[in-house]
Amino acid sequence: MPKYEFTVNGEDVQVDAPAEMPLLWALRDKLRITGPKYGCGVGVCRACTCLMDDEEVQTCMVQVKDADGTQVTTIEGLADGDELHPVQQAWIDMDVPQCGFCQPGQIMTAVALLNEKSEPTDADIDKIENVCRCGTYGRIRAAVKQAAKNM
Repeated sequence: MPKYEFTVNGEDVQVDAPAEMPLLWALRDKLRITGPKYGCGVGVCRACTCLMDDEEVQTCMVQVKDADGTQVTTIEGLADGDELHPVQQAWIDMDVPQCGFCQPGQIMTAVALLNEKSEPTDADIDKIENVCRCGTYGRIRAAVKQAAKNM
């Protein structure tokens, strides 16, 4: 089986896996990183969203061979020790989570948005396509705005 080398949350890793294995399964099953969630497997729900070389990706749609040589950031890699990333802190402050299943993907998408636009408009936030089955979209919008102020 081929080996793929990349960096996850600042640590160099090596994964023995078939080239076509979705990065999501390499993260979850091979590396035991459970933040990215499996929702739909076709990139629609976005529960598996992570950053790859600082770009938002749905890891269920990226093959592990395409991660070779890249830097991947999952929800586990956002905090700096005990200090949460401003988006994570805003999620807590604005009481966003209900069931919590979609939250890692939601947060990673918000981070990607704020990395691109430091003062997102409501229209920018509305373009976030992550599915939240609990329907906390109003609190998500408020948290993104709060995080933007704190970044």
